[in-house]
Amino acid sequence: MSNWRNIGERRPPLCGCSARRYGVTPVFKRVDTCAAEFESFHTRTLSTYEDEDEIGCPVAPKIMILGSGPNRIGQGIEFDYCCCHAAYATARRRFRNDHGELQSGDSIDGLRHSDRLYFEPLTLEDVLAIVEREKPQGVIVQFGGQTPLNLALELKRNGVPIVGTAPESIDLAEDRRRFGRLLDELKIPQPRNATALVPEEAARVAGEIGLPVLVRPSYVLGGRAMVIAYDVNTVQEYVAQAA
Repeated sequence: MSNWRNIGERRPPLCGCSARRYGVTPVFKRVDTCAAEFESFHTRTLSTYEDEDEIGCPVAPKIMILGSGPNRIGQGIEFDYCCCHAAYATARRRFRNDHGELQSGDSIDGLRHSDRLYFEPLTLEDVLAIVEREKPQGVIVQFGGQTPLNLALELKRNGVPIVGTAPESIDLAEDRRRFGRLLDELKIPQPRNATALVPEEAARVAGEIGLPVLVRPSYVLGGRAMVIAYDVNTVQEYVAQAA
């Protein structure tokens, strides 16, 4: 799964986000589960903007796993399950592993194998802040669902080492137009399909394919954000809303 050869290679400096250009960088605090009665030693961590930092950063080789965040009612737990097993695997390889709002807090067994858990939004700025702090030898983005996948290319452009599936390959599978071309090149049968960027184009290709059509955007997993359209007006309205 993972390309471990690249671990430890030197990386270009992070381009970072606008806040870093002005010297605005977060510090990290341990979540206080003892109401300040006792010192907290557990691994749950939150960022804030002030002077005092409560966590140290050991020099040991580290792997960072971007997870799916909290589980919601009706949500599958396959991403959480995969992140837990990624934590097990990195622990067996004697890597420290750090998560950035990654796994759900419900996965206690997975957290036991994690050296640090960051409860942070899965945005480029927040993830880069953790990468800058921890300096991991590799980041795993493939197991947390759509949000980490959408960060893969930008993280690579910022010099973050991605282990496992290359961001370019992720984009090839996520972009429906590129993926359709790949299937054509490999002569793999697929249903009639087309890609549209504006409502008028979507209406035209829907007519060419034949109604009803299944309309869904690129860069989504499972059945999210899709609709079965039985007429051209529905196609146009959906594409307008999605755009």
